[in-house]
Amino acid sequence: MSSSSSSEEFKTIFDATVACAQMAEQTYDALCNNAAASSQRRTRRYIFRNREETNQRLVQDYFQENTTYQGYYFRRRFRMSKGLYERIVEDVTRECSFFQQRYDARDESFRMSARIARDSLHFFCQTMIQFYGPKYLRKPTRNDILQLQAHHASVHGFPGMLGSLDCLHWAWENCPTSYHGQFTRGDHGHPTVILEAVASQDLWIWHAFFGSPGSINDINVLNRSPIFNNIYDGSAPDSSFEVHGTPYKYGYYLVDGIYPEYAVFVKSFTCPHGSRRKQFKRAQKRARKDVERAFGALKK
Repeated sequence: MSSSSSSEEFKTIFDATVACAQMAEQTYDALCNNAAASSQRRTRRYIFRNREETNQRLVQDYFQENTTYQGYYFRRRFRMSKGLYERIVEDVTRECSFFQQRYDARDESFRMSARIARDSLHFFCQTMIQFYGPKYLRKPTRNDILQLQAHHASVHGFPGMLGSLDCLHWAWENCPTSYHGQFTRGDHGHPTVILEAVASQDLWIWHAFFGSPGSINDINVLNRSPIFNNIYDGSAPDSSFEVHGTPYKYGYYLVDGIYPEYAVFVKSFTCPHGSRRKQFKRAQKRARKDVERAFGALKK
């Protein structure tokens, strides 16, 4: 073999070796970059929650026959009687497929993850509103108004009264810091959300307006409230009544002194003089206990 052919063969082998070395270097760099990126990515962590044992213990404690926690203890734990609890479970399970028992590797019973807890709360509230809303979250009909007015006239001595209008400040424990100024008022000292409500004597809250920031007063809440929308658009049922031969077009609500002088509001006297005004103030205060009892039941 000539020297020229040997040099050409050597050069070819050398070039191939260099190319392989360059390819190996590039592959190594790519593997290092992928490893670094993989280490930076968050990996899913599995938490063993032992859900089967937890569910079995929950059933044994509260839902089996002759269980330890019955009656008073069940009500204290779940804030309702066992019969009402079972009725809600039956209705919600029947109406919402999310709560129907089925095989699912993600099934949770008690030690729930944050996502399952959020989804459960969302579907539960949605189902409760859709199923119970038409019956328990409705405005009074004409028959309801007649019953309300008859009760208030016979028990409280206020003919034509529809109920008592009042506001409740609900404490917002997990209020974000950036919202504290908007939802905090000086006389409360902590963030609150306001509930405006009208309740009947049997704790039926037939008007509820919730969500106003706690820094405003009852008049500001009233200006935002839809309580009179059906009167404005003409869809309100007839609430007229008659007292001593004098007809009145609309029923009225008992309110405290901060509310404006509307024809549908009956306020008490700030400093009553005379026995008749003092008697009226006591009767008005006594009649407003209906909505206060409803607020008390909600707070429990």
